[in-house]
Amino acid sequence: MLSRPLVLLASLFLAPAPLHADPPALGVLVEGRALDQLEIAETSSQGSVGATDLARRPLLRRGELLEAVPGVIITQHSGDGKANQYFLRGFNLDHGTDFATSVDGLPVNLRTHGHGQGYSDLNFLIPELVQRVDFGKGPFLAEAGDFSAAGSAHFRLVTDLPRGLASVTVGQDRFFRLLLADSWRAGPGRDGRLTAAFEAGYYDGPFTLAQSSKRYNLFLRYHWGDQRDHFMLTLMGYRGSFRSPDQVPSRAIESGLIPRLGVIDPTDGGASSRASVSFDWTRTEPGGAVWRFNAYSFHYRLDLFSNFTYFLDDPERGDQFHQADRRVVSGLALTRTSEDRWFGRPGSQTLGLQVRYDYIPKVALYRTQARNQLQTVREDRVHELSAGVFLRSEIRWTPWFRSVFGLRGDAYYFNVASDLAANSGTRAAFIASPKLSLVFGPWRQTEFYLNAGTGFHSNDARGTTIRVNPTDGSAAERVTPLVRSHSFEAGVRTSFLPGLVSTFSAYYLALDSELLFVGDAGNTEPSNATRRWGFEWTNFYKPAPWITLDADFAYTRARFSDTTGLPGNRIPGSIATVVAAGVTLEPTGQRGLYGTLRARYFGPAPITEDNAFKQRSSITLNARLGYRWRNWEAAVDCLNLLDRRNDDIAYFYTSRLPGEPAGGIDDVHRHPAEPRTFRFTVSRRY
Repeated sequence: MLSRPLVLLASLFLAPAPLHADPPALGVLVEGRALDQLEIAETSSQGSVGATDLARRPLLRRGELLEAVPGVIITQHSGDGKANQYFLRGFNLDHGTDFATSVDGLPVNLRTHGHGQGYSDLNFLIPELVQRVDFGKGPFLAEAGDFSAAGSAHFRLVTDLPRGLASVTVGQDRFFRLLLADSWRAGPGRDGRLTAAFEAGYYDGPFTLAQSSKRYNLFLRYHWGDQRDHFMLTLMGYRGSFRSPDQVPSRAIESGLIPRLGVIDPTDGGASSRASVSFDWTRTEPGGAVWRFNAYSFHYRLDLFSNFTYFLDDPERGDQFHQADRRVVSGLALTRTSEDRWFGRPGSQTLGLQVRYDYIPKVALYRTQARNQLQTVREDRVHELSAGVFLRSEIRWTPWFRSVFGLRGDAYYFNVASDLAANSGTRAAFIASPKLSLVFGPWRQTEFYLNAGTGFHSNDARGTTIRVNPTDGSAAERVTPLVRSHSFEAGVRTSFLPGLVSTFSAYYLALDSELLFVGDAGNTEPSNATRRWGFEWTNFYKPAPWITLDADFAYTRARFSDTTGLPGNRIPGSIATVVAAGVTLEPTGQRGLYGTLRARYFGPAPITEDNAFKQRSSITLNARLGYRWRNWEAAVDCLNLLDRRNDDIAYFYTSRLPGEPAGGIDDVHRHPAEPRTFRFTVSRRY
């Protein structure tokens, strides 16, 4: 199946290197955290991670690119072909609920999704093409709208590669990955550049169920322009299939029914695909004002088969269900940024418009057995339209004080056509979100920040029109379409020592309704109001060109402020303590040894509201050792270096195994982290 790519790879390795007009760089080297962001950032928790920083990280999953954002934890409770689990600031974000992610203007979060609100699947990304990741914590950035209560991250991909790349990786458990990428001059004149990349991969994984995970990614980008106008057209495609070693009950492992890496239902799994087209236009006016226009459309498909309760509801055929999602998402964004004087003071203003339309011809839930459909639980067709406008106004009042005022308004329209007429209907909603940042300094390379603002997340459109529970016919309560969050933050950023960037942030965040993952339903549901406070301390230090050190620490106290109907005030899945640190050694020239060692710790987390059951703490070490010479590079990654028996995630709910009493057993359900594994990569730049 992959023989043709292998032949092409071999031909690239053995062919003479073609001549390039570009400098002999090893890649697109973009510094991120090394930049202090002084006189640029609006908050102490805002920042950027560049390609250089990202390339140093050994990755088990590509979603772990987001772990470069300080305080973010990425895990998985299922197969590699679906979205990861995200954790930040005391949120179990499930697959993305309150963390907004985009890729060059394309939204990643999928609303009214079959597997959970805000579902964020990054499998369509090719890591080597990420130029940088811009991030912000909290709802303080005016351009960040839906799902941004905890924060947001925006991936910026390369416009062209200074050198072509051919790379192959092999590893334990039949891991294989092939990547081919290059850029060429194209079109009339000398300004057009075409960049193309192809990726193929396969992985069985260490579980008793071979995941048979396959992926194919394609990237095409053409950009052209002059000093006034710049244009970019991008096509991306992804297709993947997998089998899922889902979480399993602790009692099944402890009794010896299955090994630690065993499974209960070997037919779980699924397939997904995504194909997108986007167009970007940037115009710089003679007076300095900058217009940016982005338009996009993508098709998305997911079929996911899961069985979390086994034989609880149906002792004969089992509880497997099929979540189906089909959609076309289209949208546009237009902004104008200008340098102006307000009240006689210099500043800048940005006006923006964001429009998005999700046409979802099918979002459905079916009962299945071994992927064979038994019953339709519900099947809906949804139209969801949103329009957001925002203003960002920055004024420098004195050389040491500036303010940034933001205001955005978002209008939503929901139209649901359900197979049960009582659950069909339309809803509309509007929410305004003011934001204010005060920045003092810099003094001796140090700035101080005060921030306040509100944000929101949208709820599943089906929940806004529901009247009848489709599983038992009982009355169902509608949810609020848009849920508000309030946040405050204070912090400091300093680069007083050459090569050091250090920030400290203390924050408070209140959410009117929490979105929580429901294990036996396989999706997210609204819960009660919550409150969080905490702090983050991040450090990035480059004392010499050949060494980089970083260390980040985050703590959050997360509680339900409204405990109505709950046995306690703890928020399931809220990780209180997160620590991440790393050291990287690299050659000062074009050849030599290099290495990286990274450590990640997250503390125990409650998985029940009364704190009676907890997820265990986890420590993971990942390492990379490589050698770089001329156009070649070879590296070996060791993931989970200490071979610790960690859990990626844990839930507490009721399930029933064969032979157990009716009504099932309450238990902790775990997804074990993968054991120590090695992967070897050979790359050639040409």
